[in-house]
Amino acid sequence: MLESDIMQILLIHSDYIEYETKRSTPVAEKIEDSLKKGRMEEALTVFVAVEKNDEDNIEYIAKKTTQEIKKVTEQVKTNRIMLYPYAHLSSSLSSPEFAIEALKMLEKLLNEASFEVKRAPFGWYKSFTIKCKGHPLSELSRTIRSSGGEDKCVTVIQQGKEEVISEALKSEARATSYWHILTPEGELLKPDEFDFAGHGNLQKFVNYEIHKSRAVDKIPPHVELMRRLELADYEPGSDSGNMRFYPKGRLVKSLLENYVLDEAAKKGAMEVETPIMYDMNHPTLKKYLDRFPARQYSIEADKKQLFLRFAACFGQFLMNHDMTISYRNLPLRMVELTRYSFRKEQSGELVGLRRLRAFTMPDMHTLCKDMEEAVAQFNDQYNMCINVLAKIGLDLNDYEVAIRFTRDFYEENRDFIVNLVKTVNKPVLIELWDQRFFYFVLKFEFNYIDAMDKASALSTVQIDVENAQRYGIKYIDSKGAEKRPFILHCSPSGAIERCIYALLEKGNMNSEKGIVPMLPVWLSPTQVRVIPVAGKHMEFAEKAASEITGRVDIDDREETVGKKIRDAGKDWIPYVAVVGDEEQRDGNLMVTIRSESMPNKPTNIKMSISELNERIASDISGYPFKRNPLSLKLTERPRFV
Repeated sequence: MLESDIMQILLIHSDYIEYETKRSTPVAEKIEDSLKKGRMEEALTVFVAVEKNDEDNIEYIAKKTTQEIKKVTEQVKTNRIMLYPYAHLSSSLSSPEFAIEALKMLEKLLNEASFEVKRAPFGWYKSFTIKCKGHPLSELSRTIRSSGGEDKCVTVIQQGKEEVISEALKSEARATSYWHILTPEGELLKPDEFDFAGHGNLQKFVNYEIHKSRAVDKIPPHVELMRRLELADYEPGSDSGNMRFYPKGRLVKSLLENYVLDEAAKKGAMEVETPIMYDMNHPTLKKYLDRFPARQYSIEADKKQLFLRFAACFGQFLMNHDMTISYRNLPLRMVELTRYSFRKEQSGELVGLRRLRAFTMPDMHTLCKDMEEAVAQFNDQYNMCINVLAKIGLDLNDYEVAIRFTRDFYEENRDFIVNLVKTVNKPVLIELWDQRFFYFVLKFEFNYIDAMDKASALSTVQIDVENAQRYGIKYIDSKGAEKRPFILHCSPSGAIERCIYALLEKGNMNSEKGIVPMLPVWLSPTQVRVIPVAGKHMEFAEKAASEITGRVDIDDREETVGKKIRDAGKDWIPYVAVVGDEEQRDGNLMVTIRSESMPNKPTNIKMSISELNERIASDISGYPFKRNPLSLKLTERPRFV
């Protein structure tokens, strides 16, 4: 018999779940009035859809489902279960009679296993409210599949493959975090002791981190902007969290990639390239998988179980293992731009460019001879990350800082930690652990807070105290002895896609504050748009465009000048040059400067082409440059959205 799905479950570890019946359907089970409302706190809520196959195998299927639920309760440490029939998990539902029987069987088995169980009634329209805890194991799904007999019935997770959940993810769910606010003056305060007046974003960040509610319930502003600006969009032909990038979006991505690589090179990082897939059963990699808090994509090929990388660590560390390294080479830095890194993020978190399953991550690793050198490099890279984000267009006011460490590290390096806070000159969120759950003892992130009050990590650096030993990485010291280095993990910008997300979200927030939104000139797909007033001005417009440096286009559409100007504004064009009779006569341009304009009050300046070029040169000096991939004239361009 072919394998067939029999039960779909969605498991949410919740602070609480409550429901209220509204009205019955023709297939509703009869219930007492006491069951028309229900609430359970600190529960694992199990949404269940019973499917139509293998109805003769109900008892065994219920047993297997009970086993899966029990595994999750052990991971999230709860003994309370709310069973909630939820037909929307499947399009191949069983008969109502069978579904009710299966739910009752499941309830009976869970009760016999000493769980505290409540079951929402079947066949009723219900309103419900749930508060998800938001930790890495708080949102899971399972498919229970039967192949025809008890000895062949298997549990299948995530489309036929068992989901790989690392020990680090499990540790993160169990870890006890002590949250504090550290001020530039060195005060370490509990969040309820700190006055958040004037620090609204920090308060949002603290709430997000403590409750870890990563799932989104509405479309964030940057999604509409990424489409309208023709940068990126969802790819329905791929897995969720894998995006398509249009020519303008690819241009912006490429510029950011090149810029971050250049900044890493200035620090002496050697660029390398490593594979995107690795053997899950490689002894060294298997151990590392359990120390990294991320979910993996796994595939099978040539009888091997492989996983797609979620960072460049694997390849670079295996390369370090095979290298001959002297103390004279340290600190030794290598960098790779991973296009792509893959993480099997939870589906409810995948919206726009904020959180993806396939993303581009600049990943730099630094080998240091001892902890003193590691701390010095950490400080240097901390400052580098501040500068990188500032040049991308995100300054210290645009993000919040989190510093995470073990208690031992803090007690030994308190002055250093306080100096990190003094550098940004604002209070930061501290997460402290009594014991080390991961491979690092110190980590910072710069976190962007968006319009939905969600935090997204950008730059980060970590001090790794495990992986040199795990991978057999060594260097020869001045006395000829073999030593293990400490390793820094650094992403100077964070994921490239997330930088674009942050810039778009910032633009939206600026717009709401009455500030004209725009990308930095060096990242703007079109830096100058030339608008001829009439057809007779086209020749001069083409001549001017040929003499303007930077990325330039011409709006040659048969539209009014007013509409062309408005459309240039919607495209966030930094410089818009209108050419008519006067400009054609004297050879100058009337230029609208977006960065100096107010909504409905543009700043227009008459300038020569050479003056405009000088201004553009100043805007893009020190940044990578690429030509516009699209046609010069707008009428010759396809529409992507």
